[in-house]
Amino acid sequence: MKATILIIDDEAKLRGLLSRIISLEGFQVLEAGDTKSGLKILEKTDVQVVLSDVKLPDGNGVDLTREIKSKYPCIEIIVLTAFGTIADGVNAIKNGAFDYLVKGDDNERIIPLLNKAIEKAQMQFRIAQLERKVADKYSFNNILGSSKAIQQAKELAAKVAATDTTVLLLGETGTGKEVFAQSIHEASNRRYKPFVAVNCSALGKEILESELFGHKAGAFTGALKDKRGLLDEANEGTIFLDEIGEMNIDLQAKLLRVLETSEFYRVGDAKTTKVNVRIIAATNRNLREESEQGHFRLDLYYRLSVFQIHLPSLNERIEDIETIAPYFIRLFADKMNKPVPAMSPEFLNALKKHHWKGNTRELKNVIERAVILSDRTLNPTSLPFDFASASSSPFVYNLEEVEKMHIQKVLQLTGGNKTEAATRMNIALATLYRKLKDYKLE
Repeated sequence: MKATILIIDDEAKLRGLLSRIISLEGFQVLEAGDTKSGLKILEKTDVQVVLSDVKLPDGNGVDLTREIKSKYPCIEIIVLTAFGTIADGVNAIKNGAFDYLVKGDDNERIIPLLNKAIEKAQMQFRIAQLERKVADKYSFNNILGSSKAIQQAKELAAKVAATDTTVLLLGETGTGKEVFAQSIHEASNRRYKPFVAVNCSALGKEILESELFGHKAGAFTGALKDKRGLLDEANEGTIFLDEIGEMNIDLQAKLLRVLETSEFYRVGDAKTTKVNVRIIAATNRNLREESEQGHFRLDLYYRLSVFQIHLPSLNERIEDIETIAPYFIRLFADKMNKPVPAMSPEFLNALKKHHWKGNTRELKNVIERAVILSDRTLNPTSLPFDFASASSSPFVYNLEEVEKMHIQKVLQLTGGNKTEAATRMNIALATLYRKLKDYKLE
């Protein structure tokens, strides 16, 4: 699809000439004789590039450039100047214009310059679309659940997002701490800057120190060149320190310095590095108790816990399973190109009665397994063995149904290995294949 160009100039003959030149290149051209008319067109039409005269009956191109870029940042503006108003063209560029053209002298530059401006405008539009997708993905509205516990957590996160305050997320493993951290970042003024996540429990002290703070060449064996740390990479943005309770106490002192002075030393460096970064930390430990036992710095705990948010476990918000489970069912059915199966009441009841040690992450894995094993309806038979006691499905008296359920369970246990399943059930492999066919389990 060809780009749309808007020409704003009070000289009708010049507008007509420019319109013909640009139209011959296949572009759609719109015209306006003043600022007011031009802005009305922009309100109703998708325009990629504006060609605007500096001198207009109701304003000037320099101020108009600022206004257009403020309202429509993806639109590129080329200012038309007379020979004596080139300085105005330069000022327009300072206000965000792509470039300027001198009337009568730059006719050969019009089309090449337009093509470059269009290319930049289209790139800016694609970037804006991606940014909107990321923002939508990590919107607080997309954190599933309507229970009072999760709503309170979302409300607190939304309030603190607009600030630069350090946040400490508390909760069990699998409660979505990184999702909350990303959502806080995307709702903040830093959303167009980097979001960097670090798992403090996944790396040893020396590696974590180098990764987090960076190092100078020669700081240790193998340090062949200078390396920027993740704090540098997150500059102007947000760094998420997951499992902060696992961080070595020596590194805690360096992190405390960052929180207090916004600077740190790279490994092997004699001078400090300044950084402007928001810190969001998360832990499943009680850091106050860890501090009292000498495992975590009390002063760091106080700096990190300026604003605490408790993320409820899935066991604290069982009612949300009715919302979360269908979401995962659709997700995995789409990935596997299968029809979206329904949940039987017995299946949902088993989910609600289960004790979720791994929280939402565990629920996600259980649903994925169930979707793999099921076709039209999810039943308790597609759940792992530890759900058996939780299921409240009515006692099955039909012998064939009992046998069918038993075969399914053994196949789950063997990972679908029919030979091993037949051996465990002490039946011939051919018998198992016949029963699979009879019970429509193939």
